Amino acid sequence: MSGRVLAFDVGGAVIKAADGEGWSLSERFELWRNPEGLAESLARVARARRPDRIVATMTGEIADCYPSRAVGVARIVEAVEAAAAAVECDLGIYLVDGSIVPPSQAVRRPLAAAAANWHALARLAARHADADTALLLDVGSTTTDIIPIEAGRPAPTATDDVGRMRSGELVYTGAERTPIAAIVRSLPWRGERRPIASERYADSRDAWLLLGGLPEESGDLGTADGRPATKEHARGRLARMLLLDPEDFTFDDAIVAAGFCAEAQARKVAAGLRRATLGRPRPESIVLSGHGLPLARRAVELAGIEGRVVSLDESLGSAISRVAPAHAVALVARGAMP
Repeated sequence: MSGRVLAFDVGGAVIKAADGEGWSLSERFELWRNPEGLAESLARVARARRPDRIVATMTGEIADCYPSRAVGVARIVEAVEAAAAAVECDLGIYLVDGSIVPPSQAVRRPLAAAAANWHALARLAARHADADTALLLDVGSTTTDIIPIEAGRPAPTATDDVGRMRSGELVYTGAERTPIAAIVRSLPWRGERRPIASERYADSRDAWLLLGGLPEESGDLGTADGRPATKEHARGRLARMLLLDPEDFTFDDAIVAAGFCAEAQARKVAAGLRRATLGRPRPESIVLSGHGLPLARRAVELAGIEGRVVSLDESLGSAISRVAPAHAVALVARGAMP
């Protein structure tokens, strides 16, 4: 298909976009806080890119600003329609069967439109796996997707979030937004294990910041306490989980606690990997994507899954890997990927 394509992946906390030709965008947008602002945020990107066609996929329909998935799909489709109208271009919505349909059809089939981005990503992974049997492991900010690939095509056990979580193919843990209290119930501190507060004082991002798995971003205030995403502030947030003042929690203390959290997350993802691959052919390739690559690599190691590891971060670059579902949908829309 000729013409410029703009693909959106509308999540609950991040808007991702790509054109399938190397341009990408990842922008924090807390949908549950400002659902009315989604249309203008999408339109702003569309006006800057001036596409001939917009295509969209989503996971934000489950945000708690919507009473149901069906309502969430309808509202997100409306927002993308407004963005397409702002630049007077065509619009398609990606469904979990791999088709791109008019917005009215997506609204009539909300469960096929809901959380379909993993399917497009699995198609992209199959393309890079260079093997008939492979496994996609995508660690994002909030969740982890584990998708078996057989005969060069996605072969999930289930196609909806409820079934995918039951099968282990959707693990609700990620590299940034998972509260520490949802990962562990205690942390090590100077030779002891201490219970932690059941509060969102710190997130998984703090652990990975301290361990070097995520870069510091001093201008990013999307953290548990609204302070910058730096190692210094991550130390303070982890200290608060133990109800300690920062002066009583050194960087050495923080690194030990962060490593404990990271290992607990990796064990959880590894358990999902074992469940998702049970009874299936051994994958020849394991395709890693997302920006939680250190977590992904450790989980593969703990799960004992052998195979050639392919990193989309290395194949496509870190910026495209971070928005890989949007990139994949753009490729499908352009006719560049089966």
